[in-house]
Amino acid sequence: MTQPAATTPSAPPPPPPEAVGPLMRSLSVLRELAAGGGRQPVGDLVRRTDLARSTVDRVLSTLARLGYVRIEGRDAVLAPRLLELGNAYLAASELPDRLGPLADRLADELDESVSLAVPDGDGVRFVHQATRRRAMSLAFRIGDLLPAERGAPGALFADHWDAADWRRWRARRAADPTDAGFPAVPPRHAADRADDSAGQGPDAASAAGFEARVAAARDAGWSLDDQLIEPGLVAVAVPVRDTAGRTVCALSVVSHTSRLSAAELPDAVLPRLRETVSAMEYALSLPRDAASAPDTASVPDTEPGPSHPAHATWMRASKQELGPEFVESMARGLITLTAFGAGRAELPLTAVAEATGLARATARRALITLEHLGYLATDGKLFRPTPKVLELGFAHLSGLTLPAIAQPHLVALVERVHDSASMAVLSGEDIQYVARVPTVRIMSVNITLGTRFPAYPTSMGRVLLADLPPAELSARLALTDLAPLTRHTVTDPGRFPALLEEVRSHGYALVDEELEEGLRSLAVPVRDRTGRVVSAVNVSTHAGRCTADEARETLLPALRTAASDIEADLWVAGRYARIPVL
Repeated sequence: MTQPAATTPSAPPPPPPEAVGPLMRSLSVLRELAAGGGRQPVGDLVRRTDLARSTVDRVLSTLARLGYVRIEGRDAVLAPRLLELGNAYLAASELPDRLGPLADRLADELDESVSLAVPDGDGVRFVHQATRRRAMSLAFRIGDLLPAERGAPGALFADHWDAADWRRWRARRAADPTDAGFPAVPPRHAADRADDSAGQGPDAASAAGFEARVAAARDAGWSLDDQLIEPGLVAVAVPVRDTAGRTVCALSVVSHTSRLSAAELPDAVLPRLRETVSAMEYALSLPRDAASAPDTASVPDTEPGPSHPAHATWMRASKQELGPEFVESMARGLITLTAFGAGRAELPLTAVAEATGLARATARRALITLEHLGYLATDGKLFRPTPKVLELGFAHLSGLTLPAIAQPHLVALVERVHDSASMAVLSGEDIQYVARVPTVRIMSVNITLGTRFPAYPTSMGRVLLADLPPAELSARLALTDLAPLTRHTVTDPGRFPALLEEVRSHGYALVDEELEEGLRSLAVPVRDRTGRVVSAVNVSTHAGRCTADEARETLLPALRTAASDIEADLWVAGRYARIPVL
C-alpha cells in the first residue's frame, strides 16, 4: 500500500471560543513537569511554558491545593494524587482490570515480560506491565509512550490508519528525526535517520521498513520487534479485539537476545500468546461486574477533596483560604476527568455535570477544552477519556517506591513533632529502615537507611508482627530468640503474644527503652489498598523528654495523620501500578 508523502507539520488548531484558558495553562504546566521527570524549578516552568511568573504561581498554588503537585523550595514536584486522572482513564478502559490478570499469568508461565499497549495518535502507550526482574529486562512503565514504528504493537495499530494518519506520522518523523518527543526510548540510530530522510531505507523503523512491517503483520496476524527499541530487546505482539472486531490493544511478550533470538521468539511464545488473546477477547465480551473492578472513586480521602461528593464545599473553602491563588475554573476543569471510571467509560454532558456537581455550562466548557487538547474524544453526544491522559505524569509517578511516597509526609511529621521519624518493613526476623527524616537535637537517634534491628523489641516491629496471620506469627515467634537488649526488654514468650494483641487492638505500639536505654518509640501501621500492613512509621524520642502518656497524647495524632496521608497516596498510586517497598 502506497502512503502519502511527508508533509510539513501544520500548526495546531486554535482553541474554540468556549475553551477554559486556566485549564489549558494548568495542563501545560503538568505536561512540562512530567517531561522534566516530575520535578522542575519554577523558573524553568515559566520559561518552558512561556507563561507569566504570576500565572505559573497561581497554577501551582491551585495544583498544590488539589494535591497534584508539591512545592519543595524552588521546585515544583508531581505528587501521587495526580495519578487519579490516569486511573480514571484506565478504569474507564477496563483493560487493566479485565486483561491485566491474564497478562500477569502469561508472564509467570513464560518467565518473560508481558505488556498491554494501546494506540495513542501515531504512538503506542503502555497500560499494563508484568515485568520480569533481570539484569537486562524491560524498563518501561505504565503510561510510557513509544513511536509506533519502534516496537511490535505499532505495526498492528498502523494497519488501521487512514491517509491523514499516515501524513501525520510522516510529518512527525520529519520534524523529530531523533525521537526527542519520546523520552521513554533511546534516540534513533543515525543510519535509520539517514534512511528515513529519503523514505527508502531498509531498516524496520524507517518509513519504507515500517510500511513493510505493517503489511507483514497484517498477513501474519502478529508483529515482530527485532531490536527496534534498543539492541538486544526483541518482542512479539498480537492484537486483542473487542466483540465488534476492533483492535483495542496489543499483547506483547518481550525478551532479550541472550535468552531468545528474534527468529526463535515467535515459535517459543506465539502458541501461548494466542491462547491468552482468546481468553482476553472472551473477557472483553462478558458483561461488566461492578464488584469485580474497584474504581478510583473507592479511594478514601483524608478530607473532602476534588473527587469527593462534597467537592463544591471544598472548592468554596479553598477559594476563601487561598483567594486569587486558587483558580476555580482550573480546578473544576481537572476534576471533570475524574467523572469517568469503571462502568463510566462514556458519558454525556449531563452525566458529567451530575458526577462532578458542576453546573452544566461549566462542565460543557471543561469537556470542550479537554476534547480540544486530546484528553477526551467525543462522537458529539458521549465523551470518553483517551490514553493521552496518561501523559500527565503517570509514567513517572507509577514508578515511585513506597519510601519515595512516604518521604514528604515524614518530613511534614518531623516539622510538626520536632523528633525523628522513620519507616520500616519486615525483613525476616528483623525490621529494615527504608525511609527516615532525622531532626537536629543535641541528643538524637542516629539511624541510617538499610539499618536492621530485631523486630520484637521495636515499635515498628511489633506493628508489623501484629498484622501477620496467626500461623505465620507463631512460626516466627518460635524461631525468635527474645534476648534481653536492656533491662526493660520483654523476653517472656508467654507475654509477647498478648502484647501484639494489644497492638492490634489499639492500632499502635509504644516501646519504652526495650531496644536501647533512654529510647522511646511510638509506631503506627501503613496499609495498602487491600488493608494489609505493608510498613510502619514511627517517631523516636528520648524517654527523658516526656512521659509515656504525654508521648501518646502529643505524638500519636500526628503519627496517625502521617500514616493516613501516606495511605491515601499509596492507595491512588497502587490502583494499577505495583509499588515496591524498597
